[in-house]
Amino acid sequence: MVYITRALVDVLIDLASDADPDRVTTGVSVTPAGELEGAADELPFQTPVFTDFFLPDPGNAVNAVFGVDLSTPARQAQGQFVSHPVRELEVTKRDDLAEVIFVAVPPWELDEESFAAFDRRGERQPLEVIDAKPPDQSLSG
Repeated sequence: MVYITRALVDVLIDLASDADPDRVTTGVSVTPAGELEGAADELPFQTPVFTDFFLPDPGNAVNAVFGVDLSTPARQAQGQFVSHPVRELEVTKRDDLAEVIFVAVPPWELDEESFAAFDRRGERQPLEVIDAKPPDQSLSG
């Protein structure tokens, strides 16, 4: 089972919609369920829940061609989000093969036909969207 917060899904779908007809590729990261507030209370403490994303850089040709975010250390992104404006709700050869790949297609909404999770082999994974939020973070200088 792959867990993701509703807030992250909403942001990813908005990114895809705003970029249409271009693709969006960005890293996504997890927070242990025990550190979240909300519905994640029912999950075991260490269960990874996708909660955060890295801002994509649409002007970076390397990112656009290879689907790799060179500005984000690989250890920080446990998954990948890609949008497919031409309605391919599957992992393609153009997608970065992260451990978990989220794919969105038009009409850019959260349903089984428009948003899904896949493993690195391209097999669809069970997905549960939860209403939880990560702890507040502050920037210390």
